[in-house]
Amino acid sequence: MGADLALDAWTPPWRAAAALAAEALVGYPQALHRRLPHPVTWAGAAIGGLERALNRPEWPGPARRILGVGVVLLVAGGAAGLGWGLQVLLLGLPFGALAVVVVATVGLAQRSLYDHVAAVARPLAASDLAAARAAVGRVVGRDVAALDEAGVAAAAVESLAESFNDGVVAPAFWLAVAGLPGLFAYKVVNTADSLIGHREPRWRAFGWAAARTDDVMNLVPARLAGLLIVLAGGGRGLGIMVRHAGRHASPNAGWPEAAMAGALGVRLGGPTTYDGVPAQRPVLGDGRPPQPGDLRRALRIYLVACGLLWALVVVGGFAWPR
Repeated sequence: MGADLALDAWTPPWRAAAALAAEALVGYPQALHRRLPHPVTWAGAAIGGLERALNRPEWPGPARRILGVGVVLLVAGGAAGLGWGLQVLLLGLPFGALAVVVVATVGLAQRSLYDHVAAVARPLAASDLAAARAAVGRVVGRDVAALDEAGVAAAAVESLAESFNDGVVAPAFWLAVAGLPGLFAYKVVNTADSLIGHREPRWRAFGWAAARTDDVMNLVPARLAGLLIVLAGGGRGLGIMVRHAGRHASPNAGWPEAAMAGALGVRLGGPTTYDGVPAQRPVLGDGRPPQPGDLRRALRIYLVACGLLWALVVVGGFAWPR
C-alpha cells in the first residue's frame, strides 16, 4: 500500500520524467510494433480517411477550411478525451501512476530517433554512401538519390534537430503540463500537420487548422528545444539560434535547427528537391557544410540535450503544486 501511495503521489512532471527514462530504455520494440502497430499509425489512418472523405477539390476553399477546422477539433478533442478517460481509469488502479507512465512512453520518440539517425551515421562513417542514402531516406522527405556525403549528413542533422522538438520535447512538455490528455492531443495534432498541413493547393485550405494548431502547440517547446541544444553544445549555438531561427519558413522548426547549426559550427538548409521539384530553403548557420563526423557530434549533443530535459522535468516535479 505504501508503494502504491508513493506512486500515485507523483506529480505530472515526475510521471513525464519517468516516461522519458522508460522510453529511452526500451522505446517501442519492433516485436510489439509487428503485433500492435504504433498508435500514431492509427491516428494517421483516421486523419487520412477524413481527408479523403471531406477534402473535395470541387468544393470552395472556405468550406474546405471549415471542414478542416472540424477535423482538427474532432481528432484532437477525441484524443484528449481518450487520454483523460484512460488516465482517470488507470489512476484508480493499484500502481496506477506507473501504468500512466507505461502508456505515456508511446508518445515519446527519444530512442527511435537516436536509432534512426545512428543508422545513417554508421554507413556514412564507413564511406558507404548508398547505404547512408537509403537510411536517411527513411527519416526525411526530400529526394536522397543525388545527395553527396555532406548532403546526407545535413539531412540527418536537420531531421535530428527538428525531431528533437516534435518527438521528444513537445510531447514531454504537454505530458508534464496536461498529462495523457495533453500528450495524446499533441501527438494527433502533430500527425495531422505532417499529413495535411501543407501549402500545396490540395491541402492549403483543408490543412490550415492543422498547421496553425501545431504552430501554437509548439511555440514554447520549440524554443525550449533550441535552448537545450545550445546548452548541450556548450553555449556555441545561442547567437546563431537568435539570429537565424526566424529565417525558417516554420515559426518553430528554425529554433532547434539553427541551434544545432550553431552548436556544430556548420551550415544547414539551402537548396534541395522534393519529389523532383527544386526547393530553395533559407540557410541556417554560417559555417561549412556538415561532414560525416558532424553527425556523430550531433548525436552526442542530442543525448546531452535529452539528459538536460530529464533534469528540467524533474525540477518541475518539485515545483508542481500539490
